[in-house]
Amino acid sequence: MTQSGSTSQWDNLLCNLGAWEGSFTRLSHHGEILADTPTLVTLEGVDDNKMVRQAIDQFSVGRSEVTHHRVLEYRSLGRGILLFAGGAFSQGSIQLAPSTEFGAELGFIWGEHRLRLVQLFNEDHQLSSLTLIREHLQGKPTTDRPPLTVEQLIGEWQGDSITIDLSWRSTHCTTRLLVKQEGERLHQHLTLPHREFSSSAQIDGSTLLFDQGKFPIQVLLLPAGVSANTPLTLPKGQPFFLEAGWLINPNLRQRMMRSYDAQGAWSSLTLVTERRII
Repeated sequence: MTQSGSTSQWDNLLCNLGAWEGSFTRLSHHGEILADTPTLVTLEGVDDNKMVRQAIDQFSVGRSEVTHHRVLEYRSLGRGILLFAGGAFSQGSIQLAPSTEFGAELGFIWGEHRLRLVQLFNEDHQLSSLTLIREHLQGKPTTDRPPLTVEQLIGEWQGDSITIDLSWRSTHCTTRLLVKQEGERLHQHLTLPHREFSSSAQIDGSTLLFDQGKFPIQVLLLPAGVSANTPLTLPKGQPFFLEAGWLINPNLRQRMMRSYDAQGAWSSLTLVTERRII
């Protein structure tokens, strides 16, 4: 399947319409919770869905009063966003530049729930903070997912991957990810059509440090079954990616990767839906 043209992308955006109740949880670059703010994000179609109006309300503890209200309106999509069928998306920086902040948001939708993760880097291109956004459609029951653990990742996962480039062309492939633990190290082996990759990480509580590649990569295991995969420092002259993962149930996981080329330019977005078979 090839997705082309902005109309399909706009239709994907419309999958996010609704009143999404939840919270914005601000985290340190080590994954420590710094603040948690109740929120309501409402997206509605206007003028026969030719425009989308987004209202963002932040509340005091207990939702007793609105502490911040903001309204945004969209009639087109910017260069920094891509969306998948069903509404999952990523938006953020399109080019890594010297002495500038850098970041991206990666968002998932599954049924009546949305999960979004914002990853921010400072002017030295070091990971500075994360924001975890957990939401469900207002009036619908929410699902309390526990923090992600190493044990929940162990096993063999078979998946389907779709990658969209900046021309809205898409490619599909199957994936196989084998994850096992040996002592205080985690080992991964990823098989794609015509390619295979192996990696290993040091386990330190809820942090995985992949320290054997060209540059160190950190994976934080976060609340709600979420993982945040980032370089500790964005590399120069080498391709890299930002990734978020969401364990939807014990045997179903989605991962989204926002990829950049060796010149620091955004090149593609990938969504993997994988199921544990062992």
